[in-house]
Amino acid sequence: MLRSLERGRLGAAIGHNERTAAGWFVDRLAGRVMLLEGLPRILAAILAGAVAALALPPLDFPAAAFIAFPVLVWLLDGVGARRSLAATLLADFLVGWLFGFGYFVAGLWWLGSAMLVNAAAFAVFIPFAVLGLPAILAVYYGLATMLARRFWPDSAFRILVLAAAFALMEWLRSFVLTGFPWNEIGVLAAPTPLLMQVVSLIGVHGLTLAAVIVFAAPAVIGDRHGRMPVLAIAGLLVAADLGYGYHRLATHPTTFVDGVELSVVQANIAQSDKFDEEAAQRIFSRQIAVTEKGREARAKPAASESPASAKVVAVEPQGRTLIVWPESSLPFVLTERPEAVARLADMIQPGETLIAGAPRVEPTASGGERLYNSVLVVDDNGEIVDARDKVHLVPFGEFLPLERYLSRLGIMNLSEMPGGFSAGTERSAVELAGAPAFLPLICYEAIFPADIAASLGGARPGFIVNDTNDGWFGETPGPYQHLRLAELSAVAVGLPLVRAANTGISVVTDPFGREIDALALGATGTIESRLPAAAAPTPYSRLRNLPFFVLLAATFIVGVSIWLFVSRQTD
Repeated sequence: MLRSLERGRLGAAIGHNERTAAGWFVDRLAGRVMLLEGLPRILAAILAGAVAALALPPLDFPAAAFIAFPVLVWLLDGVGARRSLAATLLADFLVGWLFGFGYFVAGLWWLGSAMLVNAAAFAVFIPFAVLGLPAILAVYYGLATMLARRFWPDSAFRILVLAAAFALMEWLRSFVLTGFPWNEIGVLAAPTPLLMQVVSLIGVHGLTLAAVIVFAAPAVIGDRHGRMPVLAIAGLLVAADLGYGYHRLATHPTTFVDGVELSVVQANIAQSDKFDEEAAQRIFSRQIAVTEKGREARAKPAASESPASAKVVAVEPQGRTLIVWPESSLPFVLTERPEAVARLADMIQPGETLIAGAPRVEPTASGGERLYNSVLVVDDNGEIVDARDKVHLVPFGEFLPLERYLSRLGIMNLSEMPGGFSAGTERSAVELAGAPAFLPLICYEAIFPADIAASLGGARPGFIVNDTNDGWFGETPGPYQHLRLAELSAVAVGLPLVRAANTGISVVTDPFGREIDALALGATGTIESRLPAAAAPTPYSRLRNLPFFVLLAATFIVGVSIWLFVSRQTD
């Protein structure tokens, strides 16, 4: 009986729009989705989330989101009142949770490949990586739909409420339980530099807010109340995004720092080799060999140069060359290998500086040692002149949460080190001789733009160095997604990105996300490039998430105001 009454209410709500064929078609489609029950309804929610993931790198197909989010809206429209508030809240939650589960499984399935690097020890955890983590992350989307449904007006303005709820939960996902903002919805709307520029104003969370409105807009084409204002808002958001992106790129051509060259090394070493102690020297030698081959290519005269001019050698180096090695490129503690220090001193030529990812050991007051995942700076005398430790460690990858309890169950971190890495205390820029200072970001530290902006106090660095090792994930979407998130962070704060990845994707971009040069996933070689100059500090780098909170509050207030107005009209 209850379902029959609900069908009648839905039928009256969707009606028929006789003004346009598009409105009539959307009405019919919305009605079918709204009235789904049981297993078809569950599958529709999961599949809608999976379809949204098609907009992620490397496919970069944003049109998929224009299918996924309208289906989500219609599924929420079809959730009727239950016999109790708890049952109603659960029904609202489940729609978002199922959508999120489909989205995160389709977008993060590649995490299971990390368990296959040492399959004997970790293959048993593949179900948790592929299904368990998405199930946890989907809770945020379930909370978003549950919150949105508490203020769900019977008008097109409901997508503003939905956008505000999703943006709020994505913000929470960026820091709760150490944070994991991987593949935030805003990423779906930024496949090119043209569409990335707005993050310099409102950040990725602000882009999420706008993206949900735009992606969900087709759901309201058949609505009778509020359709035109909401579609106008969505159209204005698209026009503003495109217009600002075009203006920013057109008025800010790429410029370079005089006298500073880059040599970004991608040695393409299999992750499984890094667990073989006997392979350490071979890995070290390969890094040096690829570096020296890049130097030879850099020294080779251009076709327009005469052989005579190519033989002229300056007595003093003309500028500075920064050699950038990826995360864990030194497979041992450098200070414990004097022969390796001597070999680096031979490799680094006058006018060169090496920036390399490596483990670092520090003694403790109790006589023990702490191990850090670090970036070392080695000058042309072969001396370690500075270092920075990774602050934001990867749970289960570099350290084991609740280790005291989980270790008893035979669970350990993927780095297979008792105790794992220790976290650094602060993130700050590194000063260089003959070159601008840089901000080191190790691995997934590059996906937290708010943290990056917070570390830019004082003297502003000239560029970001993102040392990473995506070799854990093979040739899957993971490295492409990681690169996109790092690019968005760099655009948000207006700094060039110099990214060295063990197996790829290594890249040099200007502060607007335009690629200067790159090495493909699985390639071996070096990027020989000039260093792009930094942009002026962006609004996001100064204000961080403040503009986002203002937009979030405004969107929520408008949506709730409409809900209150409609509620009073129907009372």
